[in-house]
Amino acid sequence: MAQNGDIGIDLGTSNVVIYMKGNGVVFREPSVIAVESETNQIIAFGTEAYRMIGRTPSSISIIRPLAQGEILDFELTAAMLRYYISNVIGKKFFSRPRAIMSVPSGVKEMERKALITSLFDAGLRRTQILDRTIAAALGAQLNFLGSYGSMVADLSAGGTDIAVLSNGIVSVVSSVQMGGDHFDDAIIRYLRKKYNMLIGERTAEQVKITLGGAMRRNPRVTMDVTGRNLISGLPRTISIDSDEIYESLIDNVNDLIESVQAVIEKTPPQLASDILEGGVTLTGGAAALYGLSEAISDVIRIPCRVADDPKDCIVLGCAKVLNDPAGMRHLLSAS
Repeated sequence: MAQNGDIGIDLGTSNVVIYMKGNGVVFREPSVIAVESETNQIIAFGTEAYRMIGRTPSSISIIRPLAQGEILDFELTAAMLRYYISNVIGKKFFSRPRAIMSVPSGVKEMERKALITSLFDAGLRRTQILDRTIAAALGAQLNFLGSYGSMVADLSAGGTDIAVLSNGIVSVVSSVQMGGDHFDDAIIRYLRKKYNMLIGERTAEQVKITLGGAMRRNPRVTMDVTGRNLISGLPRTISIDSDEIYESLIDNVNDLIESVQAVIEKTPPQLASDILEGGVTLTGGAAALYGLSEAISDVIRIPCRVADDPKDCIVLGCAKVLNDPAGMRHLLSAS
């Protein structure tokens, strides 16, 4: 039986978000670690490490232990999770809460089991895994536990998981290497090629939020961007507008739309009919890209919407299972 203090964990490539039963979302930190290069000693986690990006000496490395929907460094990922969990539940090991966790789709089965063991050492009684697309659909309030079909596209930093669900299971699924980080990289490449200017990933993310779009903004929006001139090596500030950033992103957007279309083409006819009626729901942080749902809908001719609280759909899906463990036990992966 779930009790107050049990937690839901969204282990994302960009952020770790934790929900606590009885308290709501209580924790959100970047999936970033600062490490002393020679000794491999961890210096900082989360926001503190994120603020150090682009500002550290060569002796300190800023590492994202998860990327492209996979675990790149298991030891650092486990250390980060243990640190975050201990901050949330404290040292009250006698109460040992239970956890429902959703991990990136590219995480291997052996890595999932090793993470569960690591979290037991961090003070959790038991950790069970919830499929990411099921978590996203639950968090977005989609109706898929009956015979009706629903479609969700979860756009994280490292990639996008697209799924059609019905009868509480995933009927069709595809994972594509296209997400928020790819949008950032496209902006960096564009400014480097057009202006011979190099910007950092934090600046690229801000440009994406302020100017980026899957459709042209009307009216156009402009902002000043500072980077390093690749010819002189000196700092440089230029003014760029939203039309330019649209041009930098449109190829990635079109690839994403094609991936959504490909999943629909693989969907059984009856479920495809349900999707035509119910549409496609976008979740995840990258779903907030300006005009993305409209751009998808214009091409596939099916309604498309961004879920309420798209960044938190995964952890809210975990929370739903925590709050109804008996009714939703069948949704959890065997572990």
